[in-house]
Amino acid sequence: MPSVFQNWLDPSKEIKKQIRNSPWQFAFAVKFYPPDPSQLTEDITRYYLCLQLRDDILSGRLPCSFVTHALLGSYAIQAELGDYDLDDHGSDYISDFRFAPNQTRELEERVMELHRTYKGMTPAEAEMNFLENAKKLSMYGVDLHHAKDSEGIEIMLGVCANGLLIYRDRLRINRFAWPKILKISYKRSNFYIKIRPGEYEQFESTIGFKLPNHRAAKRLWKVCIEHHTFFRLVSPDPPPKGFLVMGSKFRYSGRTQAQTRQASALIDRPAPHFERSTSRRYLLSRSLDGEFSRPVSSMCENHDGLSRRSASEQRRLHSPSMDELETELEPSLEQDEEDKDQELSHDMEQEKDHDGNVTPSRKKEIREEAGSQANSKQEVFGVCVMFLTIHQ
Repeated sequence: MPSVFQNWLDPSKEIKKQIRNSPWQFAFAVKFYPPDPSQLTEDITRYYLCLQLRDDILSGRLPCSFVTHALLGSYAIQAELGDYDLDDHGSDYISDFRFAPNQTRELEERVMELHRTYKGMTPAEAEMNFLENAKKLSMYGVDLHHAKDSEGIEIMLGVCANGLLIYRDRLRINRFAWPKILKISYKRSNFYIKIRPGEYEQFESTIGFKLPNHRAAKRLWKVCIEHHTFFRLVSPDPPPKGFLVMGSKFRYSGRTQAQTRQASALIDRPAPHFERSTSRRYLLSRSLDGEFSRPVSSMCENHDGLSRRSASEQRRLHSPSMDELETELEPSLEQDEEDKDQELSHDMEQEKDHDGNVTPSRKKEIREEAGSQANSKQEVFGVCVMFLTIHQ
């Protein structure tokens, strides 16, 4: 069984220097999931987030109940097909769509039943309803990492907007919010978090986890840094300078959530026109119990639709994300050797209200930063290029 590692491309470096001799698959993906998608002001941004979530659901990364699968599937059908029309659609019109890993005839019938009630709902409204329900799922926006606890029991560590989550047998057993965490570090294949003392505790405590290898520990460490910086800080910490810096120089250097919201508020142009791509149709035989006889590909069918766009249109729609967000790359062998033991401590006092007003000086600064993108400026919330490596 091949193991899959996901890494973020660094657009400032050549791709050939970031990949190794393995099969590679490239895809656009969301890196930071907005806790409240309703704050995304443009339809095109919400549309791309919907595509990512549909991929997450179809691949099993975002588990859903039967009821939620049916509800989200009905909104996806409404967004793509519009109102139900018997003459145009017939009685069985969604069997070629895929919106669940183990899709059954019973699920399709429930989706059609719900879809027929959405008379007059626009695609944008359907996508907003999709997002409002998807954000309530327990695994929404959670980046999972395999690990073991101090007793050697298999667990999953999940990084999200709110902090670090601990899962065992698909159940969340603990949660550490970002304000509760004082320091994160890794040494070899071990990952550590230092916790603030509780109300009735006197001393800080450190909790350790065992990752599969050193690279996995470093990858988790970086993901934690990026998520904490993006969601909790007003602006990123500057990277350390000089030749005698102890530890890693890695810092998240893209825009934070606060900066992204401020920049989006300054966008002064009509909403961009775009066309929603058509989902790939699947013609698979069913088994006697109503399930499909072979598994569905984990890659989202809508990614194929995006890849069919012209090169100029892709550059116009995606280029702003490259300038707004830090991306992670596969570390070189030299980096692995010099980063064997790294620690990072965040100053939690720097965390401020992300919804504060934009001062005139800050507004001018943001305008200057965005000036070079005036012709292609677009609201972006955590969309980057991701590449996957599959080790045989």
